Formats: sequence, C-alpha cells, structure tokens
Amino acid sequence: PIAADVRRHLASPDSELWLLPGCVPVVAGPLLIMAPREHVSLLFKLYCLAVMTLVAAAYTVTLRYTRIMGEELYFSTTAVCVTEVIKLLISMSILAQETGSLHGTIASLRENVLRSPKEMMKLSVPSIVYAVQNNMAFLALSNLDAAVYQVTYQLKIPCTALCTVLMLHRSLSKLQWISIFMLCGGVTLVQWNPAQTTKVQLEQNPVIGFVALAVSVLCSGFAGVYFEKVLKSSDTSLWVRNIQMYISGILVTSVGVCVTDGQQIIEKGFFYGYTVLVWFVIFLASMGGLYTSIVVKYTDNIMKGFSAAAAIVLSTIASVVLFGLQITLTFTLGTLLVCVSIYLYGLPRQDTTQIQPAETNQSLKERLITV
Repeated sequence: PIAADVRRHLASPDSELWLLPGCVPVVAGPLLIMAPREHVSLLFKLYCLAVMTLVAAAYTVTLRYTRIMGEELYFSTTAVCVTEVIKLLISMSILAQETGSLHGTIASLRENVLRSPKEMMKLSVPSIVYAVQNNMAFLALSNLDAAVYQVTYQLKIPCTALCTVLMLHRSLSKLQWISIFMLCGGVTLVQWNPAQTTKVQLEQNPVIGFVALAVSVLCSGFAGVYFEKVLKSSDTSLWVRNIQMYISGILVTSVGVCVTDGQQIIEKGFFYGYTVLVWFVIFLASMGGLYTSIVVKYTDNIMKGFSAAAAIVLSTIASVVLFGLQITLTFTLGTLLVCVSIYLYGLPRQDTTQIQPAETNQSLKERLITV
C-alpha cells in the first residue's frame, strides 16, 4: 500500500518529489526506496586500501617464501582446506552479528543450508573453481617469482571483463578495451625475458608456473562473475551465500587432500611442515576476501587500481631483498604498462572532472516514473 501511494503521488502533476536529507532515490523493480547515502571519510578509504595492498603483497611474498625456503615443505592442499574452514567460521560469526541472536543464526542456517539443496548445488560451482584456483596459486608461486606472479596475475582483469560481457551482458568502453590490450602487452613483456633470482637454489619450471597461473586467472574471472550473478539473482545475505560456498569448498578441498596427498598425510600428518609463516599465509588468504568486499563497497575503481599497482611495487621490492630478484628492462617496461592499464581500466566512463548541474524535482520525477 505504501508503494502504491508513492507511485500515485509521483504520477500526480501537482506533486513534488521530497527527499529526506542524506538520502538518495533508488529504484528496485516497481518500488521506490529512499536509501541512506553512506558517508565514508577519506581516511577510512585510505585505511581499507592500505590494508588491502599490504595483504595482497604480503600474501604473495610470504607464500613464495614458504614454498622455496622451508626445509620441510608442507602440503598446499591442506593449507587450502584450512583456509576454507577459517573463512566459514568468520562468515558464521558475521552472520550471527547480523541476525542478533544464536537462535536466529541457527534458523537461518537451517533454512538456507539444510533445506536448500538446490542453492547449495548452485554455490558448489564457484567453490570447486575457487579450490582449483587456490591450489594453482600454490603451484605457480612454487615456480615463479612473487613479483612476476603479481604482475602476471593482473590478467584476471581481462578475464573477468570477458566473463562479465558474456555472463552478465554488460558492455565495456573503448578505453577499457584499450587498457585490456595494454595489460596483455605488459604481461607479455614481463614473461618474454623473466627476471631471475640469485638467492633461490631450488629447481623451478617457469612454464609450469605460468600454466598454473593461467588456470588460476581463468578460474578467478569465471568464479567471481558467477558468484556476482548468484548474489544479484536473489536478496539472500552475502554472508549466507559465503557460508553455502565455503561448506561446499570444505568438502571439495577435503577430497583434494585425500586424492592428492592422502598417503603422505597418513605417514607424516595433516599439519606436517606447518610453521608460523605458513599459518600467516593461511590467515592472509582468509582475510583477503573480507577486505576485498570492504574495498569494493567503500572505494572506487581508481583507488583499487592504485592499490593493485602499489601491491606490485611492494612485491617487487620484497623480491629484490628476499630472493635476489634481478630486474630486467623488459620486466620494468611490462610492469609500468600493466600499472598504467589498471589505472585506465578503472577510470569512470563519464567525465567527473566537472560538476554536473543538479536535476530539478520535475525532471527527476519524470525519470523515476519512466523507470
């Protein structure tokens, strides 16, 4: 009834559109909702981006360090499985805060997990793909330097863009297509003459590392867009969706543990080779997804582009110090090209350098009625 009154009021030629202070009109289907505009300080945005940058760089460098410098190499499949468990616990705790009570949390889990096998099957798709991606990341960083990995991993941008066009039927601007080709050219330069490391004595296979990274990039693009499509197809809570996906992820990664390293785990133990740094890698992997959600919500693409570029720079500096990375000219040019392309891809389509004149109540009312 309230929605009907609002529509009748807007349709009246003598009516005016009144907005509460701090609110913006949001059209959702046939309804007009007055949604509060979130005011987030620049300091908070910078804090989120700083944490996200440090997490991305530290995760890559630390994972690389644990794969080549440790005396007793741990099983990467177990690390991926433990990460899924921690993500599930974090999501359940946040869901408990949303529902406000233990009874509400249990009721929500019973309704959306036990009584929704179809939804669980739907979320098993990205959980399988993410499991493959995470395991490929361990394999890639066992054969590629952290800086080379960080630069090449930015291929997830064109992969995600392609999946977005095909699966969500969105369009890209000409500048975004140009930036995608620039990014691919930059990655080609980086891989053309890969930078060598002087402090790594283990035998590595860059071809295996690049193939594993390519698989990881494809999985990241597809799973991310698929998960976005599932999220926007219903009004189910983000954390409920995460719980559905992580439960499936635990089952999938557990099968991977048994199939890949089952016999060795029986002999040496599930947590064989685990050190403080290994647990730190698992912690970074678990928190990375949470901070990604915060960054997506409170910042724009330009700031995220700066974050990705800063993570590349930090990873390069750490690789020079820890692994003796020898920077080549092609690596430098390719990295610069990738950073510029990330910035260009995140630029807004419309000109935001000038202040646009505010719409009148009448014109805004006509647009809302048309929608």
